[in-house]
Amino acid sequence: MLNTATKSEAPGTEQELTDGFHLVIDALKLNGINTIYNVPGIPITDLGRMAQAAGIRMISFRHEQNAGYAAGIAGYLTKKPGICLTVSAPGFLNGLTALAHATTNCYPMILISGSSEREIVDLQQGDYEEMDQLAIAKPLCKAAYRVLHAQDIGIGLARAIRAAVSGRPGGVYLDLPAKLFGQVMNADAGRKSLVKVIDAAPAQIPSPASIKRALDVLKGAKRPLIILGKGAAYAQADEEIKTFVEKSGIPFLPMSMAKGLLSDTHPQCAGAARSTVLKESDVVLLIGARLNWLLSHGKGKNWGEAPKKFIQVDIEPREMDSNVEIVAPVVGDIGSVVSAFNQAMASGWTAPPAEWTKAISSKREENVAKMAPKLMNNKSPMDYHGALGVLKNVIKEHPEAILVNEGANTLDLARGVIDMYRPRKRLDVGTWGVMGIGMGQAIAAALETGHPVLAVEGDSAFGFSGMEVETICRYNLPICIVIFNNDGIYRGTDVNSVNADPATTVFVKGARYDKMMEAFGGVGVNATSPDELKRAVNEAMKSGKPTLINAVIDPAAGSESGRIGNLNPQSVLQKKK
Repeated sequence: MLNTATKSEAPGTEQELTDGFHLVIDALKLNGINTIYNVPGIPITDLGRMAQAAGIRMISFRHEQNAGYAAGIAGYLTKKPGICLTVSAPGFLNGLTALAHATTNCYPMILISGSSEREIVDLQQGDYEEMDQLAIAKPLCKAAYRVLHAQDIGIGLARAIRAAVSGRPGGVYLDLPAKLFGQVMNADAGRKSLVKVIDAAPAQIPSPASIKRALDVLKGAKRPLIILGKGAAYAQADEEIKTFVEKSGIPFLPMSMAKGLLSDTHPQCAGAARSTVLKESDVVLLIGARLNWLLSHGKGKNWGEAPKKFIQVDIEPREMDSNVEIVAPVVGDIGSVVSAFNQAMASGWTAPPAEWTKAISSKREENVAKMAPKLMNNKSPMDYHGALGVLKNVIKEHPEAILVNEGANTLDLARGVIDMYRPRKRLDVGTWGVMGIGMGQAIAAALETGHPVLAVEGDSAFGFSGMEVETICRYNLPICIVIFNNDGIYRGTDVNSVNADPATTVFVKGARYDKMMEAFGGVGVNATSPDELKRAVNEAMKSGKPTLINAVIDPAAGSESGRIGNLNPQSVLQKKK
C-alpha cells in the first residue's frame, strides 16, 4: 500500500487515493533511496517533510550547491544515484553547478527541482521564479526529464536512475512542476505505476580480441606503467585490480582519488616517482583514468621523449583517441575487464625488467628521503610541510578515516604527502579542480560511511562552503576540519599599491575560523605549531565531535596557483614594466 493513502468523501464513491507527493516518495523508497540532500523551500517544502515522515533521511543544507556536492560524492561512494532536492529557479541554478560537476566526474547523481508551470513558462507570463529549467539543464548533464502527470512519476524516476548509473555514470536532472505534487489519482493505479529499476548498470563485457590485444602490447613493454584513475576506485573491483597489479608486477601510479586502491606504501606504487615514470615509460595502461589536463593530455614535456604506446580501459568508447592514439582500446566495465585480464594471464606472466622496477624504487626512496625532513619541522607559524607531516601520521594511525581535500597549495601538497591505505578514502576536487566541494563532500562521506572525516581545507576553498559548519553541528557529525590559514589566496602577502583596498588575493589578517565552529556548539581550536595541530586533530579523531582547527600558516608560504601556476595566463606587457 502507498504510504499515506486517503479516502474521497463523496457519498457512494469512497475510493483509496494517492497524490504526487506520495508517489515521488514511494518511487524513491521502492528503489532503495533512503537519503536526500536538500534545501527546503517553495514548492518542495512539504515533499521534504513528508519524505522524512516516511523514513527517508532528509539532510538540509544552507546552500544548494553544497547539497549537490554531497549528493554527487554520495553517488561515487555508494554506486547509487545521490539525490539533491532544490527549489525552483535560483535554487535549481545553485544545484546546477554540482550537477555539472557530477557529470564531469562521472558521479551518479539526480538533481530534482520543483519548477513553475509549463503554460506560464512557455508564454513567459512571469510566474514566481519562472525559468525553463529543463532547457537550461540539458547541456550540463547526462540526461534531463520532466514529469507532468502523476501517473508518470514512477517511470520518470526509473529513467533518471538508469541514466545516472548505467554506462559511464553522470548527473541527471528531473523537473517536477509544482502542480504535479497535488495531482490526485487512484491509489491502486498509482501503485501499479511505480517502477523498481532492475539491473540498472549491467556489466559491459569486453571483447576477447581487445583483451588479447591489450595484453600483447603490455607483454612487449620494457618500461610498462599502470595508471589508476578514480573510475577504478568507483568500480569497487578492488580485489580484482589488486590481483592484476600484483600478478603483472608492473609499477602503478594512482591519480588522486585512486590513492589507497592499493596502499600508497605498496612496493609497486610509483606515486613518489611520478615525473620519472611518466617520462620514461614506454607502454602505459590506463584503468579508469582519462588523458585530460590532469595527465597533460598524454603528450608534451611531462611525458618525455620516449615513444609511448597507450592501452586504455573505459566503459565509454568515445573516450578512446581523445588526445593521443590508443593502440589497444578495451571497452567494458572495469570489473569485467580486469577479471578478463586476470583469467588471460593465468597461464603465466613475465614480470617487467628488473632494471625498470629497481630504477623506480630507487627514485621513490630518494624522493621520500628528501621530503622527510620537511615534514618533521616544528615551525611557528607553520609551513605547509610541517602541518601536512602531522596529518600524514594521523591518516596512517586512522586508515579508516576519509580525507576530504581542497585548496591550491593545500590540495597540491597534500596529494603528494599524505599516504592513503584503503580505497575510496580520499575525496577531492576531481576533474574540474573546483573549489567549494569540501563541506558537502565531508557531510556526505560521514553520513554514507559512518567513518570519521578529516577535511583539509585551504582558507580560500573553505570560504565557498564554510556556513555548512552549522549543518555539521546540527547533525553532530564526526568531522574534523583543518583550515590552512595563510591570510589569503595562494599567499597572504600581496600588496595593493594603488589605493587603500586590500590586494585581490588577501583576506583579513589573523582570522579565527575556529570561532565559527564554536558559534554553533562545535569544538574550535587555534593551532600555531605542528605540535598544537597534532594534539588538536588527535583529540578530534578520538572524540568524534564536530571540530574546526584554524591552522596558522606563514602568510608567505605557498605559490601562485599551487602546482598549476602555468595555467594562469601571464601579461607580456606587465612583464616589461
